[in-house]
Amino acid sequence: MIPPVLFFILFKYLPMANAVLAFKNYQVTKGIWGSPWVGTKYFDMLFNNPQFWTLIKNTLFLSLYQLAATFPIPIILALLLNEVRSLRFKKAVQLITYAPFFISTVVMVSIIMIFLAPRLGLLNVILNAMGMESTNFLGDPTKFRSVYVWSEVWQTTGYSCVIYLAALAGVDPSLYEAAKVDGASRLQKIIHVDIPGILPAAVIILILSVGNIMSLGFEKVYLMQNPLNLQSSEIISTYVYKIGLLNANYSFATAVGLFNSVINLILLVAVNAVSRRISENSLW
Repeated sequence: MIPPVLFFILFKYLPMANAVLAFKNYQVTKGIWGSPWVGTKYFDMLFNNPQFWTLIKNTLFLSLYQLAATFPIPIILALLLNEVRSLRFKKAVQLITYAPFFISTVVMVSIIMIFLAPRLGLLNVILNAMGMESTNFLGDPTKFRSVYVWSEVWQTTGYSCVIYLAALAGVDPSLYEAAKVDGASRLQKIIHVDIPGILPAAVIILILSVGNIMSLGFEKVYLMQNPLNLQSSEIISTYVYKIGLLNANYSFATAVGLFNSVINLILLVAVNAVSRRISENSLW
């Protein structure tokens, strides 16, 4: 356990001390601890920023949309694969659905851009062949979220499905035998045996997902951004990058990041408490 413990201490816990940067006017020559205190100046700047509510809305909407799509689909796939009797077909489906997870984000976004190109993209070629006009999917703010979320579903469903398949493998076989004796159909076995068997794992994953709802992945959103879809694609993580690194306003970027982390913590604790009361499954 020493390597992972050291990793978390060095890269997760020790850097927390530098969160004081959010309350200081950072000066490179004086360093983090030598820079003068300014109190909540940068938080006031954040809350009074005209973009603040747009950033919150875009981040929440995209995160909730992603959660609604990426959470149930792996469960459905795992339940379906669990009913497949052909081992060869089952392994083939797992391989095909699992493989996209290993595609890097840069390559993934390149594939999306080529596939959805307004003139020569495969999807628009198909639409033209059907008599419909070409659509600039990545240039339309109303379509950006769907492109992001459903490409994420395609990339991560197979990987997420593995956890539920492992949970299904741990279900007591005697439960299936009892259900068979009672004359239960396949659907009834899924409802009364499979779903209760994977419920604890599903609850834990849901809690963790909700706890990270404000920490939407930066790389993919940033690479898919362009001036046309900025209205719906500008989220907190991309804003922090632009303000903190491109504009070198480190204190303000730290304040935004700290606010984001506090919201995530509150959501995680709240959802964990609700889950513990309702289902008796929780992280702690």
